[in-house]
Amino acid sequence: MTTKQRFEHILAWFEANMPVAESELNYENPFQLLVAVMLSAQCTDKRVNMVTPALFAAYPTAETMAQATKDDVLKYISSVSYPNSKAEHLVAAAQRLANVYHGQVPDNIEDLQTLSGVGRKTANVVCAVIWNQPTMAVDTHIFRVSERLGLTTDSKNPLQTEKQLVRYIPQTVIPKAHHWLLLHGRYVCQARKPKCETCGLATWCRYKINKNMQ
Repeated sequence: MTTKQRFEHILAWFEANMPVAESELNYENPFQLLVAVMLSAQCTDKRVNMVTPALFAAYPTAETMAQATKDDVLKYISSVSYPNSKAEHLVAAAQRLANVYHGQVPDNIEDLQTLSGVGRKTANVVCAVIWNQPTMAVDTHIFRVSERLGLTTDSKNPLQTEKQLVRYIPQTVIPKAHHWLLLHGRYVCQARKPKCETCGLATWCRYKINKNMQ
C-alpha cells in the first residue's frame, strides 16, 4: 500500500464515520477561541471549558482584557496548567490586539504569531477553525496518531508532521482532518493503551499491522 492510498482510505473512513468533527473548546467568537486555545496548551479542553465562562464574562473583548493585570486574569485561570505564564501571555496578547489590530483577531498565521504566547500550533488552530483555512495544527495527539497510522514516517517534530500531512490531504479537507486525527487520538488511539481491537482504521494502520506481524 502506498502512502497516497493509505491517506485515501483513512480520510474516506473518517468522512463516513465522523462527518462532523469540531473543536471541543467552547467559544462564541474569534477572541474567545484564541484565548481558549492558548489556555489549552498542556491542559485538557474539559478544564479550559470550566474556567472560560467566568473569564469571558469578566473580559468579553480584547480591549477589556488589555486593561487587566496579570493577577486579575490569574484569579480566573488558576486551575489550568502553567497559570502564571498563561495569564501574562493573555494580557500581553490582548494589549497587542487592542493597540495594533483594533481588537480584532488577525486572520493569518504570521500576524497571529506576533501575539504573546501564540505559536504556530495555536495560530494554525485559529485559522482553521475560524476562517476554514488549510492550516494543520499538530498537537501531541496528531503527532502520535499520524506516525502510528503511517500518515507520517520518522517525523521528528510537529512541523515535519504538518508538512507530511498537508502534502497528501486535500486543502479543503485539512481543517476537518485536524479534528479527525485529534479526536481519534484523544478517544481511540490513546498514548498508553490504543484501542486497536475496536478501531475502524486497523486495516490500514501501520502500527496495528506491524503489531500483528510480531
